[in-house]
Amino acid sequence: MAPQHKRARARRLVVGGAAVVVSAALASGPAAGVGVLGPAPPPAPVRPPARPVAAVPAVPAPTVTPAAGTPPAVPGLPKPPAAAPLVLDEHWPAFGAFLGSDAGGVARIPLLSRWLGGAELRVGHTYLPGNRWSDIEGDLGFLPAWAHWRNEKADRMLVLNVPLQERNEGGVSDADVRQLVRRGAAGEFDHHFRALAERLVRLEVPDTVLVLGWEMNGVTYTHRCGPDPEAWKTYWRRIVTTMRSVPGQRFRFDFAPSRGRDAVPWTQCYPGDDAVDIVGMDSYDQPAGMSFDQQVNEPYGLQAHVEFAKAHGKPVSYPEWGLFRNGDNAEYMGRMLAWMDEHKPLYNTLTDYCPHGVWRCGSNPVSSLTYRSFLFDRTDEATPTPTPPTPTALPTPAGCSRLGLGAWVERWLGGKLCVRFDWWSGGD
Repeated sequence: MAPQHKRARARRLVVGGAAVVVSAALASGPAAGVGVLGPAPPPAPVRPPARPVAAVPAVPAPTVTPAAGTPPAVPGLPKPPAAAPLVLDEHWPAFGAFLGSDAGGVARIPLLSRWLGGAELRVGHTYLPGNRWSDIEGDLGFLPAWAHWRNEKADRMLVLNVPLQERNEGGVSDADVRQLVRRGAAGEFDHHFRALAERLVRLEVPDTVLVLGWEMNGVTYTHRCGPDPEAWKTYWRRIVTTMRSVPGQRFRFDFAPSRGRDAVPWTQCYPGDDAVDIVGMDSYDQPAGMSFDQQVNEPYGLQAHVEFAKAHGKPVSYPEWGLFRNGDNAEYMGRMLAWMDEHKPLYNTLTDYCPHGVWRCGSNPVSSLTYRSFLFDRTDEATPTPTPPTPTALPTPAGCSRLGLGAWVERWLGGKLCVRFDWWSGGD
């Protein structure tokens, strides 16, 4: 269904002297969030003039000796071929957003790009539902639309989350999960993943990034690891070996736990360097009251993630990230974006629906401003944002009430953010 258009009042905000508009309604359509008055773009971080950037050559995946304790190769199946080359962008990490699993998600990509001033979304992200095995085989009407989008430009990336079991959100008990994982480790479900691999090759997306069994260290999904980590790792390896045996494939497999310890340490679920191409992490702004520094330094947190990936010779990714328990948190948004600029993930995709998102969720206006300012007009030919200078004191405009966003965000924005309540306008 087309999004409903709502008439909303707006408040004028002043950031370092530049005016922007934040919606006062919790609108659900793409127009929700931060808008721009007139032709001027929203305030953006200070950047030097753009300069041409040389093409970054493909970097072959490094050869890494499997870590001690790596499960043995699955007997009776072909030896996995060499992993597909991974292109690491030394300038802007490839980014996108989850905008919906079906063809509507594809249609929203250019709209989000327009909202970001033409910034190029190089990553499309969708999920296979896990209700039944036919879902996991990709027997769905929306995959061709995603394949078409991917193949329109050579530098695009398709990311596909793949459940490892049917009834994936069906509240299956630990005892039943344990038996299912062991059946998978014995090869009972191989044919479903072979069918998916063959379908993706037919759709001409053989280089899809496959996020298998995401957030396996938690308790939500039937594909969780905790009930039997050793069988789970063998099952993962069977799936990877099966899919790599399909002619024409160049898949990349992303191991993506949720940040922190969760139900089990995610390192206990790692299936081995020869069965993983990317070490990802789903990282939302939670739990309530946890600062970004704590998210970095907690056990199995952001810092542990990048160090683990480096030790295993793998790039990192952030398939899911966004706001959550701490509400409209501009500091989290700005620092997570800066973290990714520093650590250069292969890709990241913001989860863009309430309460996590910034474009289609009008309840996060200040985080929306932060995200949009950071990425506005960002292309491959942009140059990295330098550390912003310490702002000079700015006078508070008459009738304007300053918002306390914290010193880090104010330093990054280059000034204070304030709201004028004496100016109102209606809009569609």
